[in-house]
Amino acid sequence: DGNVPFSCSQSFHIVILGLDCAGKTTVLYRLRFNEFVNTVPTKGFNAEKIKVSLGSKRQKLRPLWRSYTRCADGIIFVVDSVDSERIEEAKTELHKITRLAENQGVPVLVVANKQDLRNSLTLAEMESMLALGELSMATPWHLQPACAIIGEGLQEGLEKLHAMIMKRRKTLRQQKKKR
Repeated sequence: DGNVPFSCSQSFHIVILGLDCAGKTTVLYRLRFNEFVNTVPTKGFNAEKIKVSLGSKRQKLRPLWRSYTRCADGIIFVVDSVDSERIEEAKTELHKITRLAENQGVPVLVVANKQDLRNSLTLAEMESMLALGELSMATPWHLQPACAIIGEGLQEGLEKLHAMIMKRRKTLRQQKKKR
């Protein structure tokens, strides 16, 4: 699975990251075309411009994540809710990316994908295992249950991410005025 940078209709630069097979491409194409696109593991990266109406690679690729998150308005981090064996690895990568100086304060939407499956972790378990409470105080985050195949939860998650981005932009504008 590649990592998926894209821009929204209000010209936000959003980056979708996560371990391979977490469902990043499925999330992207559900948002892009509002349909399920049967995917194969992505080699490299996908880039798409998508319009969303709001209000109603493999390990060796991971060092490249940094170049994709530069200047990001928001990060969508997709986690496979069923893959409890790799949640520690997902946690490590999530914390690594949010600690980068250029990502300080960038809002993170954590998509708990595959919540439709019977053996998926609960949101409380995921929040604890991903140590979301230990993310920097400067990093706003929201954990969103989702099923990317049918698109459930994605719109709500995007609306939360949009609200966090707008709040951050307002704060940054106020800080500039004070200087």
